[in-house]
Amino acid sequence: MSSTAILFEAKQLHHVGERLDLLADVLPVVSEALLAISGNIRQTTALLEILVATKMRPVTGFEPENF
Repeated sequence: MSSTAILFEAKQLHHVGERLDLLADVLPVVSEALLAISGNIRQTTALLEILVATKMRPVTGFEPENF
């Protein structure tokens, strides 16, 4: 799997975290749990990006926030 593919999946995970945050706003019964899960997903996203940056060949011109 290329570094680009891993970074793409990391970006997808980031979007999942954002959607869980939105759900937490409208589902107060489970908001605390959703926010905790969302935070864990964001941490995992950051770890995937660090893994690519430190262990794989860099992707020229890749901007994580614009991917």
